[in-house]
Amino acid sequence: MSATSKIEWTDATWNPVRGCTKISPGCMHCYAETFAERFRGVKGHPFEFGFDLRLVPEKLGDPIRWSTPKKIFVNSMSDLFHPEVPDEFIEKVARVMLAADWHTYQVLTKRADRMGQLLRSKLTRAANAAHIWWGVSVENRKHGLPRIDHLRAARPKVAFLSIEPLLEDLGNIDLSGIQWAIVGGESGPGARPIQASWVRSIRRHCRAQRVSFFFKQWGGVRKASTGRELDGRTYDEFPAASTNRVPTPVERAQMLEAFVAA
Repeated sequence: MSATSKIEWTDATWNPVRGCTKISPGCMHCYAETFAERFRGVKGHPFEFGFDLRLVPEKLGDPIRWSTPKKIFVNSMSDLFHPEVPDEFIEKVARVMLAADWHTYQVLTKRADRMGQLLRSKLTRAANAAHIWWGVSVENRKHGLPRIDHLRAARPKVAFLSIEPLLEDLGNIDLSGIQWAIVGGESGPGARPIQASWVRSIRRHCRAQRVSFFFKQWGGVRKASTGRELDGRTYDEFPAASTNRVPTPVERAQMLEAFVAA
């Protein structure tokens, strides 16, 4: 979608799929749906069809075109593991990520059961790649904690949690097998409140279990005014990123040609 991003924990967004459907309380005030529906019916706009789910194969080659190494949030405007996305298309996305390995990819889903199954089967190579980080959304105990179990069972090389919007105290959270936790409150109109004690509890568990901790925002109706500081400091921790050689322009052109021909 964009070679740059305002999302605090990434550098760019890449959307070979657009659109999604709600499945849990964390989806209630979906920023992606709100944005997409503004442009429904606008001819030629990427979201001419609003938030209806669509595959966008012409976007598959974007990471290969970007020569500067980036952290790339995969499908910021969708969910790669939505049931209407065929396995074959997910495999194509994975092949691009494996080929363009000078980037770091952040793949996030609420469909943790399907992701876990594929990481243990058709996506085994991608699951074992250090430059591809696999994550699940966690908004509460009922819906979020089971997703962590699915992710942990898949045992990817790098596993992370997006605990946003955090809607309640998660209690004694097991972070074994997890390398990174992003925490944040909901923002925008109707934002549900977050409590500092919930955030501090997750920070404490991250410290005890040696998990990188990233605090994204307090959120609220005016998130710029509430900021990102927790107890007087900003938490911008990341897992260690792998570094790989950036191919020459000729090599990248050949890679693109191969994917177009496939």
